[in-house]
Amino acid sequence: MPRRRYVVPTGQTPCRAFSACLQSCQTPGDEVKRWTDGGMINEPTKYIIRLSLLLMHSSLGDEIINGTKTKEKSMLYMASVQNDGRHKCGGFLINENFVLTAAHCDFPKLSVVLGTHDLQKVDDRTMRYSVERCKHPSFVDVAKGDDIMLLKLTKKARLNKRLQPVQLIKPGKKVNKKEKCRVAGWGWTRTGGKVVNVLQDVDVSIVNLTVCKAEWSSISVNLPANVTCAGGYGTNKGFCQGDSGGPLVCSGKAVGVVSFNMKRNCDYPNLPNVYTDISKYLPWIKKVLKKKKCLKP
Repeated sequence: MPRRRYVVPTGQTPCRAFSACLQSCQTPGDEVKRWTDGGMINEPTKYIIRLSLLLMHSSLGDEIINGTKTKEKSMLYMASVQNDGRHKCGGFLINENFVLTAAHCDFPKLSVVLGTHDLQKVDDRTMRYSVERCKHPSFVDVAKGDDIMLLKLTKKARLNKRLQPVQLIKPGKKVNKKEKCRVAGWGWTRTGGKVVNVLQDVDVSIVNLTVCKAEWSSISVNLPANVTCAGGYGTNKGFCQGDSGGPLVCSGKAVGVVSFNMKRNCDYPNLPNVYTDISKYLPWIKKVLKKKKCLKP
């Protein structure tokens, strides 16, 4: 295996092993970064593989590459998941009480903005919602999967002509191979870019799961269970930093939650983008929605 060195932001101790990384880098707001030159260290193969997966997401999530500005009257379910008033991840409203997002989109001062495509036009009195985190009980880190979280709004969402929930995929329903879907978000529109204020979306095709797993295994990464793949492979379209937690929408139904790409490299095509497969979590989602509160572990 190639030897690599990873460091955390200035002033913090470098993560020299996967276990140390989980303790010092995986806390909300921290971001693990790779040194492309300088010293190198050895780590066991299993740690390198899991750590490389961990590095595919950041505290900013993922965003849209080669997309276009979202039409004003479409994707009215989109949510901006924010930390201390700043956009960090995407999410989507599934009923008047809950937003669905990625479990790694967990930050100290979490809130959700609903009802606007333009983050420069946010009325905190009517568009910003405090939330309670309902993280999937099996989530540990992105490498192990279960990257899904419900956010319970502290007050009901004000449904109107600018805000409507999206339906989830039905139990037992499968998305057709090569089906055209859409993904949306507010973050980077190129590798190394910056977040945008106006929502962007792009069409992507489903990648066969067997093909997806084979492509990822070519760089010695075994995908976690319960994922689906779309975009980033065989196309110049996909997501990038700033939109983790956003929905993959096919035929008007949310089928996936943005999870990670290849080491935050958005110069597509490379490897398929990876989403949490919502259909595998419908029983858990329905239990939480029915009780209208987070379930105890």
